[in-house]
Amino acid sequence: MARRSFSTALKREIACLMLDQGYSERPACQAVGIGPAAVRRRVEQLRLERGGKIAERSKALTPQQPRIQGPEAQD
Repeated sequence: MARRSFSTALKREIACLMLDQGYSERPACQAVGIGPAAVRRRVEQLRLERGGKIAERSKALTPQQPRIQGPEAQD
């Protein structure tokens, strides 16, 4: 079975559901069909980015992060 991939916009939306709209993990996972570990990673990544930190080894979720990460991250 091939590994699924999700767009950056969808990942940001999932994290925003939990951080901004108060969704708990299970309903957020069910709403978009993504496992809990992936959701937790995106929520933590969005928290870091909103705090001004760079999330290593991940594509930026917020619009400001690609500029901070540099041109190689914008591919």
